[in-house]
This record gives sequence, structure tokens and C-alpha cells, in this order.
Amino acid sequence: MDESFDGAKIYRVLANDTRREILELLREPLKHFDNDKYLGYGLAIEGGICVQDIQRSLNISQSVASTYLKSMQDAGLLLSYRAGRWTYYRRDEKGIGAFSDWVRKTL
Repeated sequence: MDESFDGAKIYRVLANDTRREILELLREPLKHFDNDKYLGYGLAIEGGICVQDIQRSLNISQSVASTYLKSMQDAGLLLSYRAGRWTYYRRDEKGIGAFSDWVRKTL
């Protein structure tokens, strides 16, 4: 396991209902977001969802969404990439798997 892995940090991030809901939404992006919109921009929805779409889906402010997404990325739960002025987020299945393994080993 990566020496920088911090399971306690992930617990703190996941203590928030909205952040857990973000992970749930991103587990099946095709079910929750408009794929045609992304295809119109030449993007694949599986590559990530923009902050604005996540924010609208959860009815939270863009600043709250950005803060939550950044904390989830810092904890190793999400990956992001920038395209122009937009940032797209998707689940980091490797990081989520490492957390799951850590929970099994420590609890």
C-alpha cells in the first residue's frame, strides 16, 4: 500500500452525506448524467463529469461542490482532468479499492 495512504482521512471525507452521494453518482455516470451533452463536446462521460453537472444534480452551490470534489481527490477517491476552463471528475477505483482493503485489514 502507498506510504502516503491515509485511511483516516478518507473516513473523514466519507463522513459527509453529500460526498458519499457524489461517489454514488459517479459510480454510474450514464445513469445520472446526460451522455449526449458530453458526446456533443467530443467527450466520453466515463472520462469524468464536470463540476457544474454534479453541483446541479445535488442542488448545492458550485463552490461547495468544488470544495467537496477537491477534498475527495486529495483523499484518493477521485481523479480529475482539466479541459479548457472545465474540470471533470471520476471515481478513482484504485484508491477506493485501497481504502476497502485498508478497512478489511484494520477493522
